[in-house]
Amino acid sequence: MIQTDILIIGAGPTGLFTVFEAGLLQLKCHIIDALPQPGGQLAELYPKKPIFDIPGYPSVMAGDLVTNLMEQIKQFQPGFTLGETAETIEKLEDGTFIVTTKEGTKHQAKAIAIAGGLGTFEPRKPLLKDIEFYEKEDRGVDYFVKDPEKYRGKNIVIAGGGDSALDWSIFLANVAESVTLVHRRNEFRGALDSVEKVQELKNAGKVKLITPAEVIGFKGSERIESLDIEINGARMNVPTDYFIPLFGLTPKLGPIANWGLEIEKNAIKVNNALDYQTNIEGIYAIGDVNIYPGKLKLILCGFHEATLMCQSIYNRLNPGKRYVLKYTTVSGIDGFDGTRKEAEKAVVKSID
Repeated sequence: MIQTDILIIGAGPTGLFTVFEAGLLQLKCHIIDALPQPGGQLAELYPKKPIFDIPGYPSVMAGDLVTNLMEQIKQFQPGFTLGETAETIEKLEDGTFIVTTKEGTKHQAKAIAIAGGLGTFEPRKPLLKDIEFYEKEDRGVDYFVKDPEKYRGKNIVIAGGGDSALDWSIFLANVAESVTLVHRRNEFRGALDSVEKVQELKNAGKVKLITPAEVIGFKGSERIESLDIEINGARMNVPTDYFIPLFGLTPKLGPIANWGLEIEKNAIKVNNALDYQTNIEGIYAIGDVNIYPGKLKLILCGFHEATLMCQSIYNRLNPGKRYVLKYTTVSGIDGFDGTRKEAEKAVVKSID
């Protein structure tokens, strides 16, 4: 059983920043996310796209923002349960909660912060016959690259035309025996440097490019042995060990919709006049997953909501104990790992 003060559901920017604000209040956090790495949409959908509305950053790459957030919260030592979906919740008599993932991992927390962005991200799956069979039991279809070493020495076919397809083609070119990238168009919608890198790898014979083309079927009785690909009206068969379709993710509220929370327009209603608490005491919702009058789905709004929520959780967990807000420039930051960050102290020296 994993125990923590605040269980955060969602490792996007709002969920990650919650760790920092909670840490200032000496509250421990653990994060659950269905994706295999922190960052939410920023990491999975557009890591190399610039964001222009983060205060203090005229422009910051989405992936770099995630990296910075991870560095900012490192001293507060958050725990992570990644690649698992929060499935069920139980409120105990002492007011704490037990959240169990679909994979059976149990977490006990004094407060729940749902920061699931637009919800649980599910892969957009190609409409191919028997694909459900090959998804199971490592039979050859993967929608996420959780462990690149799994593909070492293997023949890989990746389908897609965005950043994820380009980036994993580049990365796996140095891991797999062969990498074939299939896209239904000749043009790719990704970062220019990624497109140019794939071009270099193609010229060097490290990545095979098949465009404009589509995967239309599988061959193999026990697992994938090859793929049928249609290109310019003709068909070709490509032997492969793994097929990785990367067509983006579809957001869904997922099992959280069955937790008894008040839902409106596929989002969780909260009390924005106070602390972003839901209709269930001790459960909060922040970021794109919540809704209230005047709601704006912006990262900076999620940061604001996380800050006020953590103050409320502190007061709820420490009744009668007054917290005096101090600016970090004055108080410094004490991490759970024993580190301390503080401004340099003024030098006391007389002038002759």
